[in-house]
Amino acid sequence: MIKTPDFWTSRGVIAALLLPAAGLWAVATAIRNRMAQETAAVLPVICIGNFSAGGTGKTPVSSFLYDQLKDRGHKPAILIRGYGGTAQRPQWVDHSLHHANDVGDEALMLAESRDVLVARDRVAGAAVIAATGQHDVILMDDGLQNPYIAKDFAIGVFDGNVGIGNGWLIPAGPLRIGFQSGLKTIQAAIINGRDETAIAASLRPHMPVFSGNLSADASTIDAFDGNPVLAFAGIGRPKRFFTTLRDAGVNIVRELAFADHHPYSEADLVRLQEDAARLGAALITTKKDWVRLPAEWRERVGFLPVTLDLENADSLLDTIVATIAGKGA
Repeated sequence: MIKTPDFWTSRGVIAALLLPAAGLWAVATAIRNRMAQETAAVLPVICIGNFSAGGTGKTPVSSFLYDQLKDRGHKPAILIRGYGGTAQRPQWVDHSLHHANDVGDEALMLAESRDVLVARDRVAGAAVIAATGQHDVILMDDGLQNPYIAKDFAIGVFDGNVGIGNGWLIPAGPLRIGFQSGLKTIQAAIINGRDETAIAASLRPHMPVFSGNLSADASTIDAFDGNPVLAFAGIGRPKRFFTTLRDAGVNIVRELAFADHHPYSEADLVRLQEDAARLGAALITTKKDWVRLPAEWRERVGFLPVTLDLENADSLLDTIVATIAGKGA
């Protein structure tokens, strides 16, 4: 996967030249949606997705909602495509057995303490979850634009730093779906981080908007004790990771950004280790990157756990619980 292009943030010449291709994207999407037959799952489906390509912090939202629903006595399961993995059929993720190459980095990270099923076919995956009889709600991580499975409640997650970028469709901009069309597909929105693009003002007339903040684990930060760090990340928006580290007081002497879901080779890791040694620095990355590393490298690289703090979370959870009850689960 390529890095998020810088021109997606403004309506410049490069973006404008790609507008015809964006038009083709829109036509292809419309045809697919028109031909698709939507199927309702047995269990209620709560979708956590986004309008744009690139990271918005939706996976921490999935983790948060899973844990909160479980605390309320529900039995959630997470349904995820497993991007970057090789699994062809629906597969329950075993954190102790699988590697990111098998099931994808996001699925492996989520499965550390949660029930996670990867399935390229979301309808088939939802059926597998329901068939166990062990769950009462499906949290679908991503899949907002999937026209084949019905969503009982959908949450759009936005990065407050970039909002919807230049507002144009892929490849001219970051959007998978036009903003106005996308508004019709979600019933709530979460903005992660400071709302620097004022996206909340466009969302609030249509739905409740919740403010989220991804905070770094204090014990991990304290462990570095001001020592130099080489930070690297292959996620949708690596700058957000570097900013989180700096805001927490970490002494970053070098930062390296890779493409989202980058498969780290032995050569990549040796080069990172050599660079860090020259700088007298420790290596640190995101949890999502860390699970993609070969086992022998995980002891040599630190990772930064992050947690989601969600304002007025009870209000959102009450709505989700009511949705579950409304489907008779």
